[in-house]
Amino acid sequence: MGCCHSSLSKGSNHHYQNNNHASSSNGADAGVAASAGDVLVFSEFSLDDLKAATNNFSPDHIVSESGEKAPNVVYKGRLQNHNRRWIAVKKFTKLAWPDPKQFADEAWGVGKLRHQRLANLIGYCCDGDERLLVAEYMPNDTLAKHLFHWENQTIEWAMRLRVALYMAEALDYCSTEGRPLYHDLNAYRVLFDENGDPRLSCFGLMKNSRDGKSYSTNLAYTPPEYLRNGRVTPESVIFSFGTVLLDLLSGKHIPPTHALDMIRGKNILLLMDSHLEGNFSTEEATVVLDLASQCLQYEPRERPKTRDLVTTLSPLQNKPDIPSHVMLGIPKHEEAPPTPQHPLSPMGDACSRMDLTAIHQILVMTHYRDDEGTNELSFQEWTQQMRDMLEARKRGDLAFRDKDFKTAIDCYSQFIDVGTMVSPTVYARRSLCHLLCDQPDAALRDAMQAQCVYPDWSTAFYMQAVALSKLNMQKDAADMLNEAAGLEEKRQRGGKGS
Repeated sequence: MGCCHSSLSKGSNHHYQNNNHASSSNGADAGVAASAGDVLVFSEFSLDDLKAATNNFSPDHIVSESGEKAPNVVYKGRLQNHNRRWIAVKKFTKLAWPDPKQFADEAWGVGKLRHQRLANLIGYCCDGDERLLVAEYMPNDTLAKHLFHWENQTIEWAMRLRVALYMAEALDYCSTEGRPLYHDLNAYRVLFDENGDPRLSCFGLMKNSRDGKSYSTNLAYTPPEYLRNGRVTPESVIFSFGTVLLDLLSGKHIPPTHALDMIRGKNILLLMDSHLEGNFSTEEATVVLDLASQCLQYEPRERPKTRDLVTTLSPLQNKPDIPSHVMLGIPKHEEAPPTPQHPLSPMGDACSRMDLTAIHQILVMTHYRDDEGTNELSFQEWTQQMRDMLEARKRGDLAFRDKDFKTAIDCYSQFIDVGTMVSPTVYARRSLCHLLCDQPDAALRDAMQAQCVYPDWSTAFYMQAVALSKLNMQKDAADMLNEAAGLEEKRQRGGKGS
């Protein structure tokens, strides 16, 4: 089996690191970035890569724009390689980072972070005057959209508690990794991934301008010490977290001074979001309100640490087993496989549709014509053992044709186990039998063995694609399907029938 491993890794997992699971100033985080599964290793992208991904930074690809102080635009894009995954690309104005080395150093610093509560930074581009950041793409909008501008349903109480905890966990992780400064933390910085889980945008971990002074354009929400010295500190991040807790409680963006007056009046019910219609625990809300009050203390040193936020919010999680997408009322994001880059043959089409019946008909019709040249038979062919082996294959073929797939597996196994003769077609047929008997692991092994025997055989790749899809490895399956279609096209150009 060792010789087949490359078929799986080709064009798939070698680009990734298996770590836990990224966005922009004010409104410019909308839609930034994620994917299920592994995160791309941080790297430098070429400007051509990012132009191709965003259709040359087409206005149609803009997901958010922001600010006068740190003007930037975030685009949605799709990488042409890396399994065509979605990305968010933040494009700065030319003056934001005049020193390319400073920009690269800052990006690499943030790019080292990897956590499932972050929408992670996966790359950057420094080309001439261009300064771009690349992050995982988040398809399910921002907290601001779900909280302030919702259309179908408001965020239920348990989900608000989850958002608060996940944000606290993200900030605590960043703090322990030596990146405690988060610029302009607000409800636009919290993004929802394909599963509806909240993630904190990585873009806020980057300085928004060369002097690090850029902060919220709305001074009503700015930490008091920022107005004094113009610097973001770890304590000012906690203050901003307190303002987001107020957002979660009230469903409105309330200036902290106004909220503190309401808190001092102890009228928690007046503060709570009326759209919750009373469906919340007053005890839990009081804990969150007290925490917000601590975060909003005038003196920075009196505010809690990130670890305190996590410790306070963890016990409040009351629906841990209910997926976020269910609580948000959004469909679970199932990404359709990318459109193949090569035209599909009937076999390719059947595999892309996971139509096992059609695949069966094609394999029956093709018979053994693809096995030509894979065996050099000697006089052994006429031995009794050889006759028995060919008889086993014949019985397997009859069972396969008659859709008796369990018998076909037994007979083909007798043929394979003798080992005198190797047949990629038998492996492909047994692979399909395994799929029809709900054994995708065995099906994948057989398809890989078929590729070992016949390295450029498109059917071996097609069968791997179907098995990978059955194993819920959709990106690898799409990759394999493309590779199969490419081999098939190449073979047809060479004048040899498939």
